[in-house]
Amino acid sequence: MINQLSIIGVGLIGGSLALALKKAGYCREIVGVGRNAERLNAACKAGIIDRGETDFKNGVGDADIILIATPLDIYQSVFEQIKNHVSADAVITDAGSAKGCVVADAEKIFGRLPANLVPGHPIAGNEKSGYEASIADLYVNRRVVLTPADSTDPQAVEKVKAMWEAAGACVEITSVEHHDRVLAATSHLPHLLAFGLVDSLARQQDGEEMFRFAAGGFRDFTRIAASDPIMWRDICLRNRDAIVTALDNYESDLSELHAAIKNGDGDKLVKIFSRAKKARDRFSF
Repeated sequence: MINQLSIIGVGLIGGSLALALKKAGYCREIVGVGRNAERLNAACKAGIIDRGETDFKNGVGDADIILIATPLDIYQSVFEQIKNHVSADAVITDAGSAKGCVVADAEKIFGRLPANLVPGHPIAGNEKSGYEASIADLYVNRRVVLTPADSTDPQAVEKVKAMWEAAGACVEITSVEHHDRVLAATSHLPHLLAFGLVDSLARQQDGEEMFRFAAGGFRDFTRIAASDPIMWRDICLRNRDAIVTALDNYESDLSELHAAIKNGDGDKLVKIFSRAKKARDRFSF
């Protein structure tokens, strides 16, 4: 049971966790912390948080767990503002889509990686953003990845794990490096492909007509291109090395596919498509 959860950045991710924990009866008080008092008040009226604070000292001083759910590019600022106000027993975690940059930011501000910091990433969400999009069952049967260091307090890890499990999630633990490499290929790359395809078609002379004739496959594939451009800019820049590697690998495979079509190599196309179908059929999402 959490006495006070402080969520810095009450958007889809933080708001959905708040609703999930309220539904589970797992948290006595949820405090939203941010710069926009008007939006915090609105989130409070909507029943997502119990109170809002624009002052970081008041927002996190009594927290058992602090969740950072802001854009990745302001983590350093957040760490700077909370470092003198976190109680000795409090646990800090986050929901960022890249983890190496979180560790680097924490080490820069705190001088070392705090033992009470448990980097995390809920692999859930949609193309919507803001507290208005929050849903209580967003994390049910979804994975949350934690990436503690060897120096991380095991009790802190257990507290964060229990919190996400109370929200319905399945928690896995891995290394920072493994997380960033896998997510670059399975999450960041698909978003880049969706953004790139929609942008490419929109800039063509008959782009409007193309969209008018687009069918379900195009809609399903490009849904995530409606995601927040600023958030995805930050992810691309802050997980740059792993994403560049994923792009390099994909470009190589795409060249193989391009050559097969250009050369009329039907056998090669069947081989690629069959291999892809077999791999996709093994997994359920």
